[in-house]
Amino acid sequence: MATLSDIPGRVLLVGAGKMGGAMLEGWLGLGLDPAMAAVIDPGPPPEVAAMIEARGIALNPLNGGPPAVMLVAVKPQVAPDVLARVAPLAGPHTLVVSVMAGRTLGFLESFFAPATAVVRSIPNTPAAIGRGVTVAVPNAEVTPEQMAIADALLRATGGVEWVEDEALIDVATAVSGSGPAYVFLLAEALAAAGAEAGLPADMAGRLAQATVAGAGELMLRTGIDPAQLRRNVTSPNGTTAAALAVLMDEEKGFGPLLAEAVAAAARRSRELAS
Repeated sequence: MATLSDIPGRVLLVGAGKMGGAMLEGWLGLGLDPAMAAVIDPGPPPEVAAMIEARGIALNPLNGGPPAVMLVAVKPQVAPDVLARVAPLAGPHTLVVSVMAGRTLGFLESFFAPATAVVRSIPNTPAAIGRGVTVAVPNAEVTPEQMAIADALLRATGGVEWVEDEALIDVATAVSGSGPAYVFLLAEALAAAGAEAGLPADMAGRLAQATVAGAGELMLRTGIDPAQLRRNVTSPNGTTAAALAVLMDEEKGFGPLLAEAVAAAARRSRELAS
């Protein structure tokens, strides 16, 4: 497994918004030499700008030679204009890593010289606090060494999973990329149900948020399969069993509904990428 010290040159971050800024902070926390980092962004958020200035990181450099890695973290809708401007900065050995949703390997490759190594990835919003998960796919030009470097960079904000089939990125987008919104909706709906059943609304909100966050942390820390954790908390003929009988209905329960939701998100991801 590569470390950030194995990167044979500069890391150029294109876009220092919430995701890009979180990645930069993660890299520095893992020991990346600030002198080996550079940022291109016309107006980074104040907290990111302060970090860049405090650590002496080059901002919008006009020279310095091709970077070893160019990580693109701009919004997908501005990608054509941004990539057209930054692509000339890449060299024949530059690894391009994208964390933009909906922008395919083919789209990315079209801006760079033939045989450029490109990685497409999709992180999720918990990456902003170092608890995210990213799914990535390399093009045919990415070497094992470059893949290890991309992995090290992406792991600065959480776990990384690799796929060989780019089509799976759409499914990953529907599961992990959009997934935090499903969890937030669960907390929202649980709070609303508690309030409807008689709890004060503010208390119902606190209970729901703490329950969702605590259950996630329990799953993460124990490593126990979610199905087993569910069984552990479900006493026969108890209150949880009564609730799960509704939520696990084979026709209209949580499982079929979530499967339909993931399919809709994956379908929309394919539409946006076409």
